[in-house]
Amino acid sequence: MKESIARLLKREGYIADVTVEGNVKKTIKLRLKYEGRKCIIDGLKRVSRPGLRRYVGSTEIPKVRNGMGTAILSTPAGVVTGNDARRNNTGGELLCYVW
Repeated sequence: MKESIARLLKREGYIADVTVEGNVKKTIKLRLKYEGRKCIIDGLKRVSRPGLRRYVGSTEIPKVRNGMGTAILSTPAGVVTGNDARRNNTGGELLCYVW
């Protein structure tokens, strides 16, 4: 799950590079992307947690910061962004917001 979230963030342009090291004990190394001296990721909010899972349908997926951010969902098709889930008409567990 962590690997797929990291690869999704790279695909969306929030992270410069993702490397996974090790076979038994994996280590994920992320290289952040910067715009001048400021990091591209301004904020991240975890929505679903072990004590309180939050599931949404395809019509209930929220827009983050009026479309300037990304919602990340875990769906039957894998970990996808909110826009991809809306396009595929798929709901799932709302993991986090990134802006």
